[in-house]
Amino acid sequence: MPTLTVDGVEITVEPGTTVLQACEEAGAEIPRFCYHERLSIAGNCRMCLVEMEKSPKLIASCAMPAGDGMVIHTNSPKVKEGREGAMEFLLINHPLDCPICDQGGECDLQDQSMTYGSGTSRYHELKRAVAEKNMGPLIKTTMTRCIHCTRCIRFATEVAGVEDLGAINRGENMEITTYLEQALDSELSGNIIDLCPVGALTSKPYAFTARPWELSKTESIDALDAVGANIRVDSRGQEVMRILPRLNEDINEEWLADRSRFSYDGLKTQRLDTPYVRKDGKLQAASWGDAFEAIATKLDGLDGAKIGAIAGDLACAESMKALKDLMDMLGSPNIDCRQDSAALSTETRGAYLFNTTIAGIEEADALLIVGSNPRHEAALINARIRKRWKMGGFPIALIGEQLDLNYKYDYLGAGPATLKEVADGKHSFAETLKTAERPMIIVGQGALSRSDGAAILALAKKIADSFGLVSDDWNGFNILHTAAARVGGLDLGLVPGEGGKSAKEMLDGSLDVLFMLGADEIDTSRLEKSFVIYQGSHGDAGASVADVILPGAAFTEKDATWVNTEGRVQLGRRAIFPPGEAREDWTILRALSEKLGKTLPYNTISELRQKMAEAAPHFAEIDQVTPAPWGAFGTEGAIEDTPFVSPVTDYYLTNPISRASRIMAECSATFSKVKSEGTGTNG
Repeated sequence: MPTLTVDGVEITVEPGTTVLQACEEAGAEIPRFCYHERLSIAGNCRMCLVEMEKSPKLIASCAMPAGDGMVIHTNSPKVKEGREGAMEFLLINHPLDCPICDQGGECDLQDQSMTYGSGTSRYHELKRAVAEKNMGPLIKTTMTRCIHCTRCIRFATEVAGVEDLGAINRGENMEITTYLEQALDSELSGNIIDLCPVGALTSKPYAFTARPWELSKTESIDALDAVGANIRVDSRGQEVMRILPRLNEDINEEWLADRSRFSYDGLKTQRLDTPYVRKDGKLQAASWGDAFEAIATKLDGLDGAKIGAIAGDLACAESMKALKDLMDMLGSPNIDCRQDSAALSTETRGAYLFNTTIAGIEEADALLIVGSNPRHEAALINARIRKRWKMGGFPIALIGEQLDLNYKYDYLGAGPATLKEVADGKHSFAETLKTAERPMIIVGQGALSRSDGAAILALAKKIADSFGLVSDDWNGFNILHTAAARVGGLDLGLVPGEGGKSAKEMLDGSLDVLFMLGADEIDTSRLEKSFVIYQGSHGDAGASVADVILPGAAFTEKDATWVNTEGRVQLGRRAIFPPGEAREDWTILRALSEKLGKTLPYNTISELRQKMAEAAPHFAEIDQVTPAPWGAFGTEGAIEDTPFVSPVTDYYLTNPISRASRIMAECSATFSKVKSEGTGTNG
């Protein structure tokens, strides 16, 4: 291991460490624009220059490997002069746009020019100007500000796996562009906004709406998919202005998917902000007392078997626990958190988790994907799979839809018949799994939400047991969920009790009363005879058929607990308050229970969370992944011939918040293959 001296401090580093990394380990601050620890080294900007003894000139510390016996100076007069020169060249063509630039206040170029620049410019000639580029509805370009760091190109190519972005021409005529002047088609495209050290690439929806110092910043958890990405919600007053990623190496690293980043405008449209009661066939605004009275009148004397509840994909753990307790007090076994009727049970926790963990993907050496499109179902997990694939020695096979996942894979087949071949050891990929040291399988909801889902799950378990996917120190069996509420609901037992009905069975109109907690991804066509109570934040499919509407809070408007696909419990924080008369969901259920004479045994969120921890002890272990027990699950049976199909047909419109978003609607029209049919008046 090389030992070098940095500003008089001797330090020993791992082989392959760059001089820049060694300097930072020694406590020296090195400016940079092009260097990023998650991207390949470019060495473009020259701001990281340092002095190395016995070298005739300054070296680019980001590109120089640390060597034994090196003596490095980071603050000598020679280094200071070199950095001032590099900064002067970077500013030659950079416009004085700071007062009108959205990057102002959080701009690396501003900060470093103040710290390392000379403070004057000797350049009086005309600056070059660059035409703006079309990168789609999410990314605003002002390419005259570009300093050619190429971070965006390297991210798109290396992390996102989309080779649409590149550079043309040379020298000061170089331009960053999409090759065919088209929108950047990637579910991770918004991350190049964060990576851009200047104001060349900024958020188009956020343009000219706020300055960073005006915003209140709240650390929270994303609830628009099951990954549980760590986010920062920036708000002003009672409005969410933008959503940014937070660093979490175990989940999202420092990236964020576009749907999670840009759906925030849906938080203020199509909102339910007052209770409604249906009278004479029409929904009319009502008070909370009137809404509760209508529910109490309907439930009075009703047999619990005639009451049911379905929890939706955006429900938090607190609201699901309160709903479960209320249904138990009403004597109803009819409760389900699986809107899609996926064949998942609560018998064994390891049967419905992403047991490998997201970070654990990097330790795997073979992968079989079954009935899933991870690029659309969990874009950040797909990026992690690509990261592992780029390391080499990671054969990937797919059973299901043949898709562009941004990495190479072997396509084995479309449906259960191929899966059975692998499970029986008759397919060549079975040998690949068997010989791998840490193989893994990912089973998607497209494989489990079918009528033969239990048999598919049994085949996946057979593969795990037969080919060594599960051992004392490794669990390669993974269920990839698409809903933020799903794992928490299963943990809390939101599945039908003895003799209870599943979500699919409850939707056939046989129940007298159906309570829907944000359940919108369902078929409501047969609910005419049921008295429907809808509690949620948006006027979507569920609200349209409701007899009583109880306005709830969105995920940015409440303190809530979320459990991601790997079983990690995380706490979301309230950034703003719900609009109008809307309230946090668990408090609505607590108030309703008192009206019904079935008062729930908690008055505060702390008491409720204590009850959650009693029901499932891992709820007390925040941001920890507790290894799940492995046991029997799945039911052997006949399988169908129909191919697996991903449940996500349009990545940008998968939930009520995204469907209420103008930004997501524009993205859907631009990128999605699913296009709305014309009305005849659209030209």
